[in-house]
Amino acid sequence: MTDWRNGAGSKDGLPVRHGRERPSRRVVWPVVGGVLAVVLVTVGGYGAWSYEQLDSSITKVHVALPHPSRAPGPADPAESAENILLVGDDHRPADATPQELAELGTQLDGGATNTDTMIMLHIPAGGGSATMISIPRDSWVPIPGHGTFKLNSAFSDGAANGGGDAGGMNLLIKSIDNLTGISIDHFVRVSLLGFYQVVKALGPLQVCLTHAASDSNSGVDLPAGLSTLNASQALSFVRQRDGLPRGDLDREVRQQYFLSQEARKALSASTLLNPVKVSALLHGVGDAVQIDDGLSIPGLVDTLRRIDLSNIRSTTIPTLGTPTIDGYSTVAVDFGAMPAFIQSVVGPPAAYTSAAAASPGSVHVSVQNGAGTGSGATAASAALSARGFVVGVPSDTTTTSSTVIEYPAGMESAAKSVANVVPGATAVVTPSATGVTLVLGTDGHTATPPGSPTSPPTKSTGRAPTGSGPSSRPASAAPVGNAYGARGTCVN
Repeated sequence: MTDWRNGAGSKDGLPVRHGRERPSRRVVWPVVGGVLAVVLVTVGGYGAWSYEQLDSSITKVHVALPHPSRAPGPADPAESAENILLVGDDHRPADATPQELAELGTQLDGGATNTDTMIMLHIPAGGGSATMISIPRDSWVPIPGHGTFKLNSAFSDGAANGGGDAGGMNLLIKSIDNLTGISIDHFVRVSLLGFYQVVKALGPLQVCLTHAASDSNSGVDLPAGLSTLNASQALSFVRQRDGLPRGDLDREVRQQYFLSQEARKALSASTLLNPVKVSALLHGVGDAVQIDDGLSIPGLVDTLRRIDLSNIRSTTIPTLGTPTIDGYSTVAVDFGAMPAFIQSVVGPPAAYTSAAAASPGSVHVSVQNGAGTGSGATAASAALSARGFVVGVPSDTTTTSSTVIEYPAGMESAAKSVANVVPGATAVVTPSATGVTLVLGTDGHTATPPGSPTSPPTKSTGRAPTGSGPSSRPASAAPVGNAYGARGTCVN
């Protein structure tokens, strides 16, 4: 069984900063947690003995989740939406054999841990089409208590100085919660060797490339079009970054694509009706998996059964490029676009959806011009005043791309009243707000004067995430990406 205890630091026990690139053949592996999820769905068809076998071998870790959605036990499929953080790390167990390391294309590294794959699996209430939100490992973000650095360093920072796996997961979860504004219900963590064992058990997998791929660092060497990969080739396929048009971002797409294809295979008759294959899957999962202690295997299986595996959607958080900062290769996160992006995935808060618009005469609103030019705030203030709103003194603010309505929790009715007369605006729950503020962006949306038709209920995001970037305002909602489970899809 994998020994997870050495994941906190270097050979001498000191914490390790994993921001700089390692030498060639660095292992950056795919959506292992997602593959695990698919495997657990398969296990669900084999009854209580499978649950007991897994429960006896999977390590459970106590972490302070923002708001765990349920106690251990079977899930209620209709209970609520769930967000499960899937974490894959490059930890190689100390007891890995030379043959296993050779098949992985790596070597023993003393147990230092990078969380190289981080994906939020969002399952809507009632099930249906789930969405995988990839968070690039090189995302340059605030790490609570540790300054701003690459996100994949958060686990090691938290695990250092006696924090262990619980400390590592706590800090990683807190960092992602602050970044996205999404509260995590559960987590599943899988090691590199565990991924390899699962993929090997499932057998060869067919993928499709838009262009031929050859890279000595990852070991990939595949033609354009369809290819059938064994487990070692699959590792090469998902670890390649050099030579891809968008580097890390294209690698994220490959990971999402790979998971969708694995999902189809795991639920095929050739897997479900093959006891030998299922037994191998159980062994691979149990040896290299951690979950939070608020999650049970029956509960996870029931949750995952709610997903339409033929329509798993995939997307990546909004980014601005891949700059080099202090010698580190990074991914610049578009913090301003994050709230609207998250809303496009998870939908508006229930409090906003159910709120009735307040009477304009009872609503106090301020207007800020974030368009960068003109006197739009003055004109919008006049339009709102003419409609009966109580309007403050207009002012200027930082240039932003989107028109938004910021409001604190509890003022949903007031925000909706303003939103109804500002077509195209996005309402955003903003913890720092003390009242309702209309922020005009460069998109040109503004308050309409009396006589103009009111808009239908506008978009609303959840709480604005914590971060820093070129704009603190949300940009237009990003599309939710691709359903890579579809047959015939090819990727870079």
